[in-house]
Amino acid sequence: MDPRLDESTQNALIGSFNRMQIRGRFPHRPGWGTAGTPVTMRTNHFAITYPAAKLYDYTVKMEPRAKIRRIRKRVWQLLEDAPEFLPFKNHIVHDSGARIISSRYLPLPPNGLNVSIRHYDEDEDGPDEHSVIYTLNITFNTQLDTNDLNCYLSGDPQFREFDPLPIISALNIILAHYPSRNGINVGRNRFFFPDPTTSKSLGSGLEALKGYYSSVRPTFRQLMVNVNSCTTAFYKEGNLAEAMLEFTRSGGVTRLASYAKGVRVQTSHLGFRQKKTIRRIGEFSAREQSFVCEEYGNATITVEEYFRRKYDIALQHATDLPVVGVGPSAAKPVWLPAEVCWILPHQPFRGRLPDDATTSMINYACNFPHVNANNIVHQGLQHLGLQNSASALDEFGISVGREMAVVPGRILPPPAIMYGRGQVRVDDRASWNLREVQFIDPKPLRNWAVLVIRDGGRSDFLGPHDPNLINILNGFTTVCNRSGMTVLSDPAVATVTLPPKGQGVDPFRKLAIEAIRGALRSIRPKPTIVLVMLSNGDKYIYTGLKSLCDLILDVHTVCCHSQKIRKEKGQLQFFANLALKINMKLGGVNHTLDHDSLRWLLEEPTIMFGSDVTHPSPGSLKGTPSIAAVVASIDDKFAHYPASLRLQESRKEMITDLSLMVQERLDQYRVTSRKLPKRIIFFRDGVSEGQFYTVIQEELPKIKDACSRMVAGGGYRPKITMCIAGKRHHTRFYPTNEAGSDMNGNPRAGTVVDRGVTAIYDFDFFLQAHGGLQGTTRPTHYYVVHDENSFTADALQRLTNATSYMFGRATRAVSLIPPAYYADLACERGRCYIHELLTAGEIGSDGAAPPTDQQVFEDAERLWGQGIGPNLKKTMFYL
Repeated sequence: MDPRLDESTQNALIGSFNRMQIRGRFPHRPGWGTAGTPVTMRTNHFAITYPAAKLYDYTVKMEPRAKIRRIRKRVWQLLEDAPEFLPFKNHIVHDSGARIISSRYLPLPPNGLNVSIRHYDEDEDGPDEHSVIYTLNITFNTQLDTNDLNCYLSGDPQFREFDPLPIISALNIILAHYPSRNGINVGRNRFFFPDPTTSKSLGSGLEALKGYYSSVRPTFRQLMVNVNSCTTAFYKEGNLAEAMLEFTRSGGVTRLASYAKGVRVQTSHLGFRQKKTIRRIGEFSAREQSFVCEEYGNATITVEEYFRRKYDIALQHATDLPVVGVGPSAAKPVWLPAEVCWILPHQPFRGRLPDDATTSMINYACNFPHVNANNIVHQGLQHLGLQNSASALDEFGISVGREMAVVPGRILPPPAIMYGRGQVRVDDRASWNLREVQFIDPKPLRNWAVLVIRDGGRSDFLGPHDPNLINILNGFTTVCNRSGMTVLSDPAVATVTLPPKGQGVDPFRKLAIEAIRGALRSIRPKPTIVLVMLSNGDKYIYTGLKSLCDLILDVHTVCCHSQKIRKEKGQLQFFANLALKINMKLGGVNHTLDHDSLRWLLEEPTIMFGSDVTHPSPGSLKGTPSIAAVVASIDDKFAHYPASLRLQESRKEMITDLSLMVQERLDQYRVTSRKLPKRIIFFRDGVSEGQFYTVIQEELPKIKDACSRMVAGGGYRPKITMCIAGKRHHTRFYPTNEAGSDMNGNPRAGTVVDRGVTAIYDFDFFLQAHGGLQGTTRPTHYYVVHDENSFTADALQRLTNATSYMFGRATRAVSLIPPAYYADLACERGRCYIHELLTAGEIGSDGAAPPTDQQVFEDAERLWGQGIGPNLKKTMFYL
């Protein structure tokens, strides 16, 4: 165990916090958790040793600003070899953007150093008369003293509000110096190192590469670097036409526009090699696409004919692939056949992977914990230059340890799971089964329907009289009855055969959704809930169906694939999972916890909130709105969390309409419970560390404002605790012995860590409530940013672990506390309603001017309509 984590030192730290007179931005740590069985864990954090020294921080301004990252990086490479800059080269590092960190003070002119750079690519001999000239102005910004960082790391109360970020970010630039030159930087602090022996083909003209993430982290009395393995998709080097055909065959025909846009290619049809960027994918093939050719007397000529006459090239794909535009802009394309383009190596794929490629990627990235740990220690540290004398670390006197840190943890016991009849046993993976038990509050199944969708799938049911369908429905109703859900009537069964898909025709499948609407409207009386048998995984059908039923028809739907429900192996469990969903949507309660596990929640009227924001994904139309969701419990069962959903400004993380959304949730709690809660626990999902304080500044006041509006005169002031729940981090834990390990080598379910790699002053912890199913498990990081309920560490950790067993549609603990999980699901449902905009960039365009952000937002509002139907909005329709 790391000696800095001995009991007396840790307790002295907490004692100093308790004596502090000044309140910080966030609640200080109230103490250490003690509940549970002690275990020790290795973690993918490595100790950094650095001298007591000063770092010199310089700002760089580039004119004109190079918008393309590749060009910007090349300008910085040329700067390093500029005569004016050579005296500084050996003791500086930079971020290829706007910042230089130096180990020494640089003697710059009073107005800074100006260096002019003529840009040319690495494979060119030098600049020419057309080369762009970039001027870089370097000025001194500030001096960073590592002694201040030492005081902060020691837990000195006087440094509670010290901002370590400038020094931390400077150290990250130093550590990134080596991998940014020897690998491929994709995203923040992620570096990939091409190796044909370890890459994996994903199909679709793509391959997966392994890389490593690194980030400097401040912990008590020790600066650490967090190193983790990561995986991403790259384009395969090769002929563009072959790659596009492979992508099309994998089901990506409607997404060719986003697949190839932005790709760097090399052409050779001119007799010499030329590098170009694909700006746009055409609507027509080389045989169909024509243009006015000055070279041939202003005649209108097709691309195919031009290449035959000009270059004596007979195109092999003149009819089955669109042309690609490589001109100066998407509005003024120079059309080329894809087959004369060669994809250059080392380009990350930034679009949405086809389903088969996604499965291959998951399998490739999924490694046993010991494999990941060994890769990090033996390859990761070397690739990142953290054990390499050729890196910049020596110049700054920095070294990184070779061994993972060892920290204490504890395994919290699971709660007792309560059903209406029968008992269950929670196994080592925090899961249980539904044999011989009944739901605690089962709802009868009456006035329900089944919709069979026929869309060319091999497993499609024939119709209402299909004997296979009848047998399956009989088996499903038997499981429902055993669970306590009395099935009071046979379902009405409707069948719809969808119009066939056509390339380039009705890409959003609106005609199919109209056919589904007609089939559903034909069911009389109107059903309460519809079990939908999907033909395949067509996302346009699924999202269109959910949008239709949630926003227009106001009817619950539960979807399943005909192929999956037919499988006899695991069929009873499949039926049980459907019953879990249906009972929750009808207002029932599947299970709860023993009174002792819920004790804190039941002591006073309490409401649990969850909130999240989802943003437009790659392939979305520019300006597509973000979607915010707020869910909250409605009574003391903590089983139902109806949702409020809103569109808001594109890529805005803070929730714009939070005050009204919280008020809606409090209103429903008051209607159901006939009172207002005295305590609020609010779990916020999806916020990065840099935005924690923004949540306190912007969202917490809106929550308090909503409360003040609930009672005339504004006298309602419940005690609020706000906790950020984060999954987008790179901390992993590896048990040091069998006592703390599951059968795959992951930590056991219920493992909590609050020492060694957590915040120095603030109240946070890592919790892995769930049992790992495959690969290396990721704990959730819980960070308390506001606390009026005076939680102890044990109280909050136990509560969080226990409520992770209350996810309504599963028979296992989940990795994220249910209110936050539900908010994430509600956001995903909201994406269904504007799916047309989220995939518009994948469909392509006809070359017309793109719509403005305001026009896109208005289109989203049109698709959103009046929002969730009045019957559904009071339920968990999004499950």
